[in-house]
Amino acid sequence: MKKLTILLAIPLLLTIVFGTVYATTQQMSRQSANDPQIQLAEDAAARLDQGADPTSVIGGGNVDIAKSLAPFVIVYDTSGHVVAGTGYLDGNIPAVPSGVLTSAQGKPYNAVTWQPQTGVRIASVTVHAKNYSVLSGRSLTEVEKRDNTILLLVTCGWLASLVGFAIAGGIVLRRPAKRA
Repeated sequence: MKKLTILLAIPLLLTIVFGTVYATTQQMSRQSANDPQIQLAEDAAARLDQGADPTSVIGGGNVDIAKSLAPFVIVYDTSGHVVAGTGYLDGNIPAVPSGVLTSAQGKPYNAVTWQPQTGVRIASVTVHAKNYSVLSGRSLTEVEKRDNTILLLVTCGWLASLVGFAIAGGIVLRRPAKRA
């Protein structure tokens, strides 16, 4: 009975360990996807707080957020209306859900995954300025490809461990018990 308990506990333990490895690695990858946007949004908000014009803080060039990996910046007024921006979707600067903007108030920033349309996932960071909210974002396409690779590798490691354990467990169960 003791052998059987161990043989059932070890696969459970392996599943927990490999699941924790995947979750930790995936979260580190996803959180680091916000780093450039934090800097862009904070810098733009600081310039707005110093009186800069919204069009001067967004940078140059338009970004098609459905196709490009480039970061973009969008400035919204206190009512949530677009004031200026470089991120375009289907030829227009998209409006973000109002909760994304209001959640940035009273804290350094609000980071969320924004999906403005099916197949377009954006790592977005919003920073509140005196009279504006600044959202910076970029595509999660490459991050999600890496996450899928990590999932595949962890799953292969988990399965290989289970197979190895099953073989070892079969050997242990076939051995006759020692008599005292």
